[in-house]
Amino acid sequence: MLRRSFVILLVLFLAIALLSAQELSNIKQPKLTPQNSGTTQGLIAVSPVNPQVVWASGRAGTYTVTSDGGQTWHAGVVPGAESLQFRDVEAFSAKEAYLLSIGSSAPTDFRIYKTENGGATWSLQFQNENPSAFYDCMGFWTPKKGIAHSDSVNGIFPDLRTTDGKTWQDISAKMPPALPGEASFASSGTCVTTQGGQNAWIATGGSSIARILATRDGGNTWAAYNTPLVSSGTAGAFTVAFRNPWNGIVGGGDLDPNDPNNARTATSSDGGHTWTLTNPPPVTGAIFGLSYVGQTGVGGGNDGRSVVITANDGGAAWTPDEGKTWFKLPGVSGYWAVAFASPKAGWLVGTDGRILKISF
Repeated sequence: MLRRSFVILLVLFLAIALLSAQELSNIKQPKLTPQNSGTTQGLIAVSPVNPQVVWASGRAGTYTVTSDGGQTWHAGVVPGAESLQFRDVEAFSAKEAYLLSIGSSAPTDFRIYKTENGGATWSLQFQNENPSAFYDCMGFWTPKKGIAHSDSVNGIFPDLRTTDGKTWQDISAKMPPALPGEASFASSGTCVTTQGGQNAWIATGGSSIARILATRDGGNTWAAYNTPLVSSGTAGAFTVAFRNPWNGIVGGGDLDPNDPNNARTATSSDGGHTWTLTNPPPVTGAIFGLSYVGQTGVGGGNDGRSVVITANDGGAAWTPDEGKTWFKLPGVSGYWAVAFASPKAGWLVGTDGRILKISF
């Protein structure tokens, strides 16, 4: 009887394994198309408005924009920002975009610029004066309503918010207390993500725990939740995305080259309160950026659960099922950020001005 039961279980296991293998073999792999960005400066962030209009930003005060899906890119440099790095870009049309900069040393190198004429002119909206602040990323709900996030300073996050698309106010008093050394990573402009009209999540590290800071009311109140990602002075949660108010994914790892095997993702189904590690993705180092692909069923996934991640020199990969199954993107390395306008229109940007269109 026991032997018969064992045989039945073995047959069932093999049948399930065969079915899973067949399902995986039917998954469509994405198409990768290199594009000419118009610059050789390293690109750090990317913001698709729609499948035609995309902005990217990076080193030496550089931005680049396309209005034809990447067939042609037009690069420029913001006057007065030639020595700065634009670690984030948030775009809303071919004419309207924001840039967030960091510099080498001066507190005033942390700036927010905005254009309303496609880069012909830029207005300086914010220039930091806090000697210890380090602004990592921005996120917007609408063209006029957004937040900018900084590393902690003396236990406080000196974060900013705009409600008119012109002026920025300090909301540090609304933020949760910071852990000792708690910070974020300016690796792709995705350490903060927004969803709907009021929801936002911020990924942190730099301390003993990698956390998610979350708001449900447009930044008026915040809560902090622990994640299982590794965290230290060089490690933590780097990038976060949510596909609806409850389901999201966070990625991170360690910048220490002596500890390259901590690249991980974790998912939440309760709005960021709790997080569960996925199967380990096939990349090393730290996951700099990640993005949901988009619609239901993309790449064989369910409920829009396909995600693409990039880990700079550690490679890039994608999952059709939010981290249960992973596929490497062959030969894709040196990319900092990834974002999608639609399943057929996504972009990776990285070193030496490289841009790669990715289509499912």
